Amino acid sequence: MSHEARDYTDNADPYLALQQTQEFGDLRRKFRGFVFPMTAFFLAWYFLYVLLSIFAPDFMGQKVFGNINIGLLMGLGQFVTTFAITMIYSRWASREFDPRADALGAKLDGIKEH
Repeated sequence: MSHEARDYTDNADPYLALQQTQEFGDLRRKFRGFVFPMTAFFLAWYFLYVLLSIFAPDFMGQKVFGNINIGLLMGLGQFVTTFAITMIYSRWASREFDPRADALGAKLDGIKEH
């Protein structure tokens, strides 16, 4: 029996039955398609900062203006990046992920009532 044709009530546990649907799989792929690349980007950026701090202290210590150096700007950039990723994720989830998750939740609520 295909995932699309499976009757949710065939399984004693509606949560497990919902997990086996195509809709749930698509939702999980959509989530991973956003979160994994964003996490990889942030970790690469973070480790670049750490590695430059360890192996290129002269570069990180170069003054940009006044007593502000590249290391300080990159360190502050870590905070900016964290807030930016949070805002991007929040907007993406509200637009793309949450409506689909809510629809699956409504289906699950309908199944549990039967």
